[in-house]
Amino acid sequence: MSIGNSPQDDRPSEDDDLFADARPSIGRVLQQARIDAGQTVEEVSTVTRVRIPIVHAIEQDDFTRCGGDVYARGHIRTIARAVGIDPAPLLEQFAAEYGGRPAPTPAAPMFEAERIRPEPRRPNWTAAMVAAIVAVIGFVGFTLFSGENGADGSTQVAEGSTSGSSKPTPKPSPTKTEETKPDPSDSAIAAAPADKVTVIVSAADGRSWISAKDVNGRLLFDGILEQGQSKTFEDNQQIDLVLGNAGAIQLAVNGKPIEDRFETGQVERLTYTKGDPEAG
Repeated sequence: MSIGNSPQDDRPSEDDDLFADARPSIGRVLQQARIDAGQTVEEVSTVTRVRIPIVHAIEQDDFTRCGGDVYARGHIRTIARAVGIDPAPLLEQFAAEYGGRPAPTPAAPMFEAERIRPEPRRPNWTAAMVAAIVAVIGFVGFTLFSGENGADGSTQVAEGSTSGSSKPTPKPSPTKTEETKPDPSDSAIAAAPADKVTVIVSAADGRSWISAKDVNGRLLFDGILEQGQSKTFEDNQQIDLVLGNAGAIQLAVNGKPIEDRFETGQVERLTYTKGDPEAG
C-alpha cells in the first residue's frame, strides 16, 4: 500500500494520447486540402504570393521561416483560403500550440492583422513630390516666356533710340508664374515616361511588406518598406503589386496620385499598365 501519487499517475492517459493524435497537424490539414483541390505547391505559391520554400515549410509544420507569429497566421489564413478550407479552426489550433512561444522576429502589422489605433496623419509625401514637379515645370516655362519677352523688349528700345525720344522704353512687366503653370494632373502624367509604367510606393503611414513584379513575373522587390521610405518600379508594359498593409501605403502611378484609400492591415493585389492608371 502506497501513499500519494505514483509516477504513473502523472503520465497522460491513453485516452488523452488518442485524442491528441486524432487531430491532424496544421501543416497536414493544409497539405491534404491542397491535394484534394488538385493544386501543386507552385500553384498555391502563385495564387497566394507566399514563396515556395515557405509553403513547403508550413506543410511540414515548420513556422520558423515565416518570420513571426503574425506572419505565420497570415500565411495560414491565405493558404487555407486558396485551397478552399476555413482558416478559423487552424488559427485557433495555431494559437493553442504556438501562441505562447516567442516569435523569432518582432511581429509587424502584416496581412490581415488585428486592427491598431490609427496614428495621426503623416505628411502626404506623394502630393509634395507632385507639387515639386509642377513647380519645376512652371519655373522652366516662366523662364522661357520671360526670355522671349526680353528679346521683344530689346527691339522696342532700339526703335525708340532711332526716333529720337529721350524717354527709355519701359520694360514689360513679368508675367505671373501662375499663368504658365500647367494643370497639376496633366503635368504630373507628362513628367512620367509615356512608354513605360512607373509606380512609386511610399510607406507614409506605417511599415508594410511590399512585393513587386514586372510583366514577365520577375521579382523586382520583396521585403519590408519602413515608414517614410519609398520605392520606384518601372516596366515597359505592366507592374504587379502586393501590399501587405495597404492602409499605410500611398501610390503614384505614371505621375498621378492614386486616390483609393485602403484600410490598415488590409492586403491588396494591384496591377498597373501604361497611361492613366486604373487598379487591376
